[in-house]
Amino acid sequence: MNKKDIKKVVLAYSGGLDTSIIIPWLKENYNNCEVIAVSGNVGQASELEGLEEKALKTGASKLYVEDLTEEFLTDCVFPCVQAGAKYEDYLLGTAFARPAIGKRIAEIAIKEGADAICHGCTGKGNDQVRFEMAIKAFAPDMTIIAPWREWDIKSRDEEIDYAEAHNIPLKITRETNYSKDKNIWHLSHEGLDLEDPANEPQYAKEGFLEMGVAPEQAPDKATYVTLHFEKGICTAIDGKEMGAVEVVDTLNKLGGANGIGLLDIVENRLVGMKCRGVYETPGGAILYQAHQILETITLDKETSHYKALVAQKLGEIVYNAQWYTPLTEAILAFVKKTQETVTGDVKVKLYKGNIINAGVTSPFSLYDPEIATFDEDDVYDQAESKGFIDLYGLPVTVISKMKEKNNLK
Repeated sequence: MNKKDIKKVVLAYSGGLDTSIIIPWLKENYNNCEVIAVSGNVGQASELEGLEEKALKTGASKLYVEDLTEEFLTDCVFPCVQAGAKYEDYLLGTAFARPAIGKRIAEIAIKEGADAICHGCTGKGNDQVRFEMAIKAFAPDMTIIAPWREWDIKSRDEEIDYAEAHNIPLKITRETNYSKDKNIWHLSHEGLDLEDPANEPQYAKEGFLEMGVAPEQAPDKATYVTLHFEKGICTAIDGKEMGAVEVVDTLNKLGGANGIGLLDIVENRLVGMKCRGVYETPGGAILYQAHQILETITLDKETSHYKALVAQKLGEIVYNAQWYTPLTEAILAFVKKTQETVTGDVKVKLYKGNIINAGVTSPFSLYDPEIATFDEDDVYDQAESKGFIDLYGLPVTVISKMKEKNNLK
């Protein structure tokens, strides 16, 4: 669409540094267009405070705050926990949230009769792809404006200069100007001293961590917690039934207090570069590990091993912005089938950053103590193992004899 024809823009609005300056920038550069801000609430808590006042004061005509927390967890996060999907050990906190937010932004843009959708993602990051892929899935003909691909601003320092010149209030300073993304599942930290992988993250520094404490600051006494799963979904903690939001909130508190869920990783971004990120995912780390423990007794060997391959692919799909695709639907259908017997209780011990298995039970357990015991039993004839090994080793035996016959090494 021609720039002069854009009269109404829907902006993906977080109230952070990027989107705070985008509202006046859009009005300056797109013919004083109407800007409708949309904020997806995915559990970022205090970051939503004062958002409407700020959006309106900086030039937006209105602000939608859409509560997507339950949808985000039940439709995307929990199916990926069932799958065991990760990306290079990253528990996908930012990537998980983008499909739900992008979908809702597209829906509102259509409802409002907008000419374009705008986002504040940089041209170096993954999120530009995630938002735009979601928008294409639900509003394929919508024009997309990405200021970072247009404007003359080159750094976060210059963004702060722009904000100060336009009297836009910010919650950050140049010294605390980490690039962060927060939701109920995680908090990410990038930039500043973290751009050099040689620098240790300042976990113990006051104000750095927001969802928990450094392991060395955690209690000297371990915390035990029991998670109950129904078909791969955690439905109760310590005997109390809970919905998705309460499950994650509860585990975040328990995990955070014990220094759980910290990850420092140099990851391979979708756009081709390596980038260093520090993540806090206290509740998520517990959920992933407890679910994996439960699967050790409820999944057969072949399903478990094949599912690990599928999990890696699903992690790449989520990270690489391909959530709304036929392949995702097919993989999730496979995962759902594997979870039919993943029901039971997992007790874990949380201690100074560690999640330690403290016991697992299931009515569908495939673990048979009579078969597995090292003591005398009546169900396993050890003499039968010779015939198994002879047959299993037959190809090796044939190859060895052929080499001997032909004097091959």
